[in-house]
Amino acid sequence: MLNTYIAYHFKIEPKDPGAEILLAELGELAFDSFVETEEGLSAYIQNQFHTTDLLNDIYILNNPEFKITYHIEEIEQVNWNEEWEKNFEPINVDDLCYVRAPFHEAKNVPYEIVIEPKMSFGTGHHETTFMMMKHLLNIDVTNMEVLDMGCGTAILAILALMKGAKHADAIDIDNWCYLNSIENAERNDVSNISVYEGDAQLLANKANKYDLVIANINRNILLNDMEAYAKTLKKGGIILFSGFYMEDITAIEEAANQYNLHLEHQLERNNWASLKFIKK
Repeated sequence: MLNTYIAYHFKIEPKDPGAEILLAELGELAFDSFVETEEGLSAYIQNQFHTTDLLNDIYILNNPEFKITYHIEEIEQVNWNEEWEKNFEPINVDDLCYVRAPFHEAKNVPYEIVIEPKMSFGTGHHETTFMMMKHLLNIDVTNMEVLDMGCGTAILAILALMKGAKHADAIDIDNWCYLNSIENAERNDVSNISVYEGDAQLLANKANKYDLVIANINRNILLNDMEAYAKTLKKGGIILFSGFYMEDITAIEEAANQYNLHLEHQLERNNWASLKFIKK
């Protein structure tokens, strides 16, 4: 039996960076797929998870800097591949890493990642994922033990392994992300990866295990789980954070400093931030 979906079709002015901000906020809810449109964004949620007050706490909808309208449509099971073939474009990160869907042509670059495009997070389209990839492309990860926390599609763990990391643990609380990460690891012939469904509680027995921790989640979870991440990191290890705005940098840095994590480098893209810390 096909699942019934509710589609929210948003018209956003200005679209950039409005669509990215809205997508990040909607990503905290039960929406399971997103499609960028010419006017803004379409978001899809299964009818069983839909409520009339679903958007009550979406801040950007009440932000006077943006004009956002939307209409709702009830639809049958979405053919995500068909939707994404119409809307998904490959991502080229500094001519070093090329992220594409199976239906795109291959490109001759050092690192090519094929991701089944079922949602916008984790494909590289989102600012935070793009910046984390830039960080990774500038880090020598040879023989590193890597943790990809809130892995989404596992795109970051896959890139680290392609660059020579020894092994990666990829963790996400969402069951779809867990399953899709396994699929994408197989699709990209990556075998030295372990994928887990869960949250930071899974890190309880992993003290001083990792050389590199990647956490692209959101401000509140990063602050809440900072201690757990720091404990897993070896002295001299690297931790990459993203999933928050430029105005959140101070709060993230202050929390990180409490666990001997020191800011070394930061990136910015459309008011999103990504930070690189070293454990002293």
